[in-house]
Amino acid sequence: MSNIAIIGAGAWGTALSIVLGRTETHRILLWAHEKEVCESITQRRVNEQFLPGQIVPSSVAPCNDLAETLEHAEIVVSVMPSQHCRRLFQQMLPHLHNEAVIVSATKGLEENSLLRMTEVIAQVVGGNQKPAPRIGALSGPSFALEAARGDPTAITFASPDPDLARSIQQQFSHASFRIYTNDDPVGVELGGALKNTIAIAAGVAAGLGLGHNSVAALITRGLAEMTRLVVACGGKAETMAGLAGLGDLVLTCTGGLSRNRSVGVELGRGRKLPEILAGMHGMVAEGVFTTTAAVGLARARGVEMPITEQMHAILHQGKAPREAIYELMTRSGKSETRP
Repeated sequence: MSNIAIIGAGAWGTALSIVLGRTETHRILLWAHEKEVCESITQRRVNEQFLPGQIVPSSVAPCNDLAETLEHAEIVVSVMPSQHCRRLFQQMLPHLHNEAVIVSATKGLEENSLLRMTEVIAQVVGGNQKPAPRIGALSGPSFALEAARGDPTAITFASPDPDLARSIQQQFSHASFRIYTNDDPVGVELGGALKNTIAIAAGVAAGLGLGHNSVAALITRGLAEMTRLVVACGGKAETMAGLAGLGDLVLTCTGGLSRNRSVGVELGRGRKLPEILAGMHGMVAEGVFTTTAAVGLARARGVEMPITEQMHAILHQGKAPREAIYELMTRSGKSETRP
C-alpha cells in the first residue's frame, strides 16, 4: 500500500483520487484549498463544486492542511493550476519527504518564467533536497468526468528514469485507466500545455459558425507548430504523435467537456475574456495563461507559431476573431513538409 497525497481538488485532482481510490491498495489524502470542498467530500462523498455527481471512495480522505496531507506521503501528485505551482511547492517544501516521488499532472507553463511544471518543481525542491527529487509528468487525453465515471482512459507518464516510470505505471494503472510510459518529459509536458491554445482556436472556429474543415485544419497545423516548439526545446517529434500530443489535442479541440474550447466558443460569439472567465465559477482554462508563455517560448527559440500568435492577440490584445482567422488564411504560401 502506498501513501499518496494529491495536491489540488479541482475536477482533475478529484478524478485522479477516484481512479486511484478504486484500487483499494492506496491510502490517499486529497488536499483542497477550499474548505467547502473538504466538507462536501467528508459529508456527502462528492466534490459538489468541481466534480458533481461522482462518488469519492472511502479510501480518499479530504484535507485542508498541507502539513497533514504530506506527513506520510510517498507519492505526491500535483494537480494545482500552473500559476499556483511555485507558491504551493514553496509552502509544501518543509513537509516533503526527501524520498517522496513527485508526479506533476498540471497541463500548463509558468507564465513569467516560461518553465514547464517539472522544471518549476525541480527549482523549488531541488536546491533543498539531496539526492535530486524524482519527478515525472502525467499527461494525455483525459476529461476528468469521464475518467471519474470509469470510461476507459489511456494516458502517459514521462520520466527519464525507467524504474520510476514503470513504478508509477504499475501503481496507477487500473482496468479502466491505462498508463503508458515515456522517456520524454519535455514533449509530454509541452504537448499537454500547448494543445490548450489550439483548443481555444478550435472553439473560436465553432463560435464563429465555421465547419469541420476549419477545425481539421487547426488541429493539423496546430500539431505542426506544437511539434516545432517541442523539438526546439529538446523534446521528440514522435511524442507529438502519441497520447500527450495528437491524442490530447484531438480530445481538447473536439470534446464538449473542454474548458479551453468552451472559452474559444464564447470568444467566437463575441463575448469578452473577463466576462467569460468570471462565469467559470473557479474552474481554470489553462490555455489563457499558457498562450502567453507559449508565445514567449516560441520567440525565445525562434519558432514560428502563427495559430498561437493569433490566439494571443485575441485573448490579450482584443483582436477580432474573424480578423485573426483571415490573417491565418492569407499568410504567404508555405510547404507542408519543410520548415
